[in-house]
Amino acid sequence: MNEQEYPVYLSDAPEGAHTYGTLSYNRRSKCWTIKGEPCVTELAKRLFPGCDGRGRGVARFTAHRRIIGDLNWLMLRYPLEIKEADRARWAEALKDAREYAIRRERSLTSPASVTPPDDEFRGDLMPFQKLGVGFLLSSRRCLLADEMGLGKTVQALAFLATLRAYPALIVVPPHLVRNWVRECERFLKPDGSLRVHIIRGLKPYDLPEADVYIVHYLLLRGWKTALPDYHFGCVIFDEIQELRHSGTEKYSAASLLSDASENVVGLSGTPIYNNGGEIWNVVNIIDFHFLGDWESFSREWCYGYGNMVVAKPELLGEHLRREGLMLRRVKSEVLKELPPKRRLVQEIDWDDRVYRELMRPVAEQLHLLDGAETASARALIEEQISQTQRQATGVAKAPYVAAFVRALLENGEKVLLMAHHHAVMDIYAKELKPFHPVFITGRENDARKDAAARAFMEGTTNLCVVSLRSASGLNLQRASCVVFGELDWSPAVHSQAEDRAHRIGQSDSLVCYYLVSPRGSDSDMQDALGLKVSQFVALMGDEQTDRAQDVLMQSEARDRIRRLVERLRGEYASAPPDIPS
Repeated sequence: MNEQEYPVYLSDAPEGAHTYGTLSYNRRSKCWTIKGEPCVTELAKRLFPGCDGRGRGVARFTAHRRIIGDLNWLMLRYPLEIKEADRARWAEALKDAREYAIRRERSLTSPASVTPPDDEFRGDLMPFQKLGVGFLLSSRRCLLADEMGLGKTVQALAFLATLRAYPALIVVPPHLVRNWVRECERFLKPDGSLRVHIIRGLKPYDLPEADVYIVHYLLLRGWKTALPDYHFGCVIFDEIQELRHSGTEKYSAASLLSDASENVVGLSGTPIYNNGGEIWNVVNIIDFHFLGDWESFSREWCYGYGNMVVAKPELLGEHLRREGLMLRRVKSEVLKELPPKRRLVQEIDWDDRVYRELMRPVAEQLHLLDGAETASARALIEEQISQTQRQATGVAKAPYVAAFVRALLENGEKVLLMAHHHAVMDIYAKELKPFHPVFITGRENDARKDAAARAFMEGTTNLCVVSLRSASGLNLQRASCVVFGELDWSPAVHSQAEDRAHRIGQSDSLVCYYLVSPRGSDSDMQDALGLKVSQFVALMGDEQTDRAQDVLMQSEARDRIRRLVERLRGEYASAPPDIPS
């Protein structure tokens, strides 16, 4: 390593000078301990907020490469005698700190653009995403805080593939477990050898061999002591703002996980600058005491001891970026790299018990279908069966759709939420009530619809729930994203719904999320629409269709409904015991 490349404060301490005490490594607490003259230990405690120093003549520094630099800088002025048993460890720690400082400086002056290896990663990254992968590789413990819709998931997986940091653990909110499984399967190990295991239940068990393990936050408390023993090559905390409150078993478990891994990545489109306690807690998971202890942080960054509000959030954000702990891009910065409209199909969880209960009428409907004497009667019953399954599908996933939309709203997005059934919209109304949603559906008169559209466009609310087939003619281009909580058989219906936001006057890159369930009617409707799970898909149904094409699409929908009914008939031939036959 060229000595000129690393900062002066990481130079070797002078030899032969007076020493002010000793430096040793505590293996139990994983920290470097100074025992020395009060002039050194007292200065260390005053200068470095992360320095723990209970007791006279003692000062402790966490053994992290960022903090090693601070400790070495102190030793340039006040040399310490390193205990013989710890000299090799100190030399290695200083070498690691120097390498990190070089990578950090290079990432600031000339950011690296990294393309993952083809044998580990499948997919094309946009230029700003390649820079994001380079940032993750240069830091290894950091927060990727890109605005929602810029592909934090794919950047994290590209980092994982480039580093080959298997086995990896991904910690996610409950409603995103299935989506992470799909994303891993889509992007990692193109040869099909990827092994993914979803951790289930609060009671630990022997984990099978896998490349990627996925666990949701609510289970962390049960696995608190078990997971750190696996020493994962990388831990990814998706929506890491879930850990903004300390003092919980979930937080404690996450802290132990982070401590046991060399590579820790937090993902969040909602970096929390204004609430000091929250951002301090989040950063503490990524890099313990990077911002010092709470008393020191609140005293220096907030409005006094224990105060929760950061005095200068922009300065704190700049500090986190400069130190290589955080990277954040917003859509306006990378707009030239984004297409005007993006479609993302995302698999979402659902309530299987609710689905099965709502599907009970299907057994009787199939019985009536067997007795139908005319083609029109059969078509009517088939349509009823299709509608029953569509509603069961929509209701079963509605709470998870609401959780997804809640995350968008908390990130400041302006959302059009598309649905079909009133029962589904009622769940949205209840789950998203704190965000004051307005509705444009078949239940409102023209005056109420106009008032709802006006409230959304004027910024009174950031959430407008729209019926799929009530979207024509609306002008709602204030929206930054469109979420389809339910699907329709017709591609044109979805394009019309998207175009409520994607109109002249829309200067943003619009993201259209199609949230689909693993069972129910969604798989058939995805097939009809030409949507593939977890892919940005080509525009479908965007061109104006003539009457002949409309008739053809209706005929295809009828065929698909008929096939759907036949599949259900096969399933109900050996009806589950909780569904009457």
